[in-house]
Amino acid sequence: MSQFDLSKLEAIIAERARSGDPQSWTAQLLSAGMEKAAKKLGEEAVETVIAAISQDRKALISESADLLYHWLVVLAIGRVSLDDVMTELQARTARSGVEEKASRAPAAGRKG
Repeated sequence: MSQFDLSKLEAIIAERARSGDPQSWTAQLLSAGMEKAAKKLGEEAVETVIAAISQDRKALISESADLLYHWLVVLAIGRVSLDDVMTELQARTARSGVEEKASRAPAAGRKG
């Protein structure tokens, strides 16, 4: 198992954000703002789904890495830490997934 984890990637993203290096994709993406980063996250999610449906293991690994990276960039722009998300996930484990989902108010126009 790799010693690299999402916390380390989150720290790298924060470091590159502070650098302001114009050669850094991370710094560029962060300075472009939420709309650009969120669109990129959506693109990576779709590419991950395509890789999964295609049962292309190599592409699924690569696209999953892209997805996680762009997700952490979106969290950074939104000032949400990985720890915030993990705390939420931990709280949800106290009940069944069906019970937890039922407890959330449905979003407008979204089917459950």
